[in-house]
Amino acid sequence: MIVVTGGAGFIGSNLVAALEAAGQRDLVVCDRLGQDDKWRNIAKRDLADLIAPEALFDFLEARKGTIETIFHMGAISATTATDADLIVSANIDLPQRLWHWCAANGARLIYASSAATYGDGAQGFSDSMNAADLAALRPLNAYGWSKLAFDRRVARFVGQAAKPPQWAGLRFFNVYGPNEYHKGGQMSVVPQIYNRVAAGQPARLFRSHRPDYPDGGQLRDFIAVEDCVDVMLWLHANPTVSGLYNCGTGASRSFHDLANAVFRALGQEPDIEFIDTPEAIRGKYQYFTQADMAKLRRAGYDRQFTSLEAGVSRYVLDYLAAEDPYR
Repeated sequence: MIVVTGGAGFIGSNLVAALEAAGQRDLVVCDRLGQDDKWRNIAKRDLADLIAPEALFDFLEARKGTIETIFHMGAISATTATDADLIVSANIDLPQRLWHWCAANGARLIYASSAATYGDGAQGFSDSMNAADLAALRPLNAYGWSKLAFDRRVARFVGQAAKPPQWAGLRFFNVYGPNEYHKGGQMSVVPQIYNRVAAGQPARLFRSHRPDYPDGGQLRDFIAVEDCVDVMLWLHANPTVSGLYNCGTGASRSFHDLANAVFRALGQEPDIEFIDTPEAIRGKYQYFTQADMAKLRRAGYDRQFTSLEAGVSRYVLDYLAAEDPYR
């Protein structure tokens, strides 16, 4: 049995779809669906069970010995979230309990960390688990801090005798792809641009507020969700591989490139306007991210990542412009 927490969310639901396509039948999703269309992310899946987060540990205890792997994708993931106590409970305390449960019951644990742990990138983007390297990172928001805090806990835990038979943390960079629509303003820029273009409006990008970056020239490591899922499936197929790993492409591209890729997929000439970055996030805005992928490559992952143009084209044509945009 495989449990995916946050399995109705963006990355989680894509993972569940891929696990099902790979022949996994005993799939359990732990999530809240709320009152919007988030349920559509898992509407096509044949699940063994769907449980609420507050019932998770009772469910696990009742099925000791049958849980092979927990993919922990659930979290408060909004970079604008401000309830720090709630963030600690969901993003630090809960995964810590999962770690100890997996260690005690022989289940594998693969969890979502985040590139938000790197803050403004001043310390680089190396996925080192050295205590001094972790301590040097300065996240820009509570979400990034919480993910770093758990990574640091894991760095302590791995030195103990009791640990899961396989464990892996993935620092996801700027992920885009189907099933992110419930995220609203937190979804990737691709659907935000597409929705405006489809309505006959120009794309909107943030104006640069630094002289060393042109408008729209802010750089990110954009990665297709299918590639993130492929890394997780590879880890699942290689149970001897454990560690903390970046999950990006290793190449940074500009938001201007991203917007152009959307227009190209639609067969239109680019029409882009620039707006000021909101004051509330301007001082915490990242101008550059780029994953150092050497550690994952050394671990044996040798597959190529999807180019920005190919990934955006697939997303736009196969999902955003389709009658049914859900995977």
